[in-house]
Amino acid sequence: GNNGPSGNSEQYNGTSWTEVGDLVTARSYLAGAGTQTAGLGFGGYVGPPNRFLNLSEEYNGSSWAEGNNLNTGRDVLAGCGTQTAGLACGGFTPGNTGATEEYNGTSWSEQNDLNTARRGLGGAGIQTAGLAIGGHAGGPQAALTEEYDGTSWTSSGNLNTGREGIGTGGIQTSAIAMGGNIPPNTTAVEEYGGTSWTTGGNLVTGA
Repeated sequence: GNNGPSGNSEQYNGTSWTEVGDLVTARSYLAGAGTQTAGLGFGGYVGPPNRFLNLSEEYNGSSWAEGNNLNTGRDVLAGCGTQTAGLACGGFTPGNTGATEEYNGTSWSEQNDLNTARRGLGGAGIQTAGLAIGGHAGGPQAALTEEYDGTSWTSSGNLNTGREGIGTGGIQTSAIAMGGNIPPNTTAVEEYGGTSWTTGGNLVTGA
């Protein structure tokens, strides 16, 4: 997906990107989970009147197919986990939400909300050991970090630099947060060791 919206999908082989089958529904601000051959895309934005999408799609390495919908339609949400054990949290509904849902490969089920509702956050980890990082909680860009244990969320150490639209990856005990908007866009990179964040080497270009 892309701001536009777009259905474009590309795969990376460690060196370059190649185009593959488009999303069934073009959109922007969706979340993702899974691997290159078993991906999951959910939520997003297409503009009025159907602004906050609840759509979910599965990727098999070449094409996308529709799956069962989220219970709460939203955009700028976070995702992590796998195609058969995914996790969606936060987003904009309109209004910030802390809604959390788990995907079992077939359908989504509602779980306990984030402690702080927010949008533009990042996700990392797996369904039973997830992270919700940064975002926008209605005021200045949030530095918040929350850990998920498969049932509920617990607050953890804050980012050194609060931001939204953040790039994230890794697992609950070893994660990375890259770029984002403070504003403006930042090159800041931070690493999480399971308790606190430390500064890493900056991105070449702020994003």
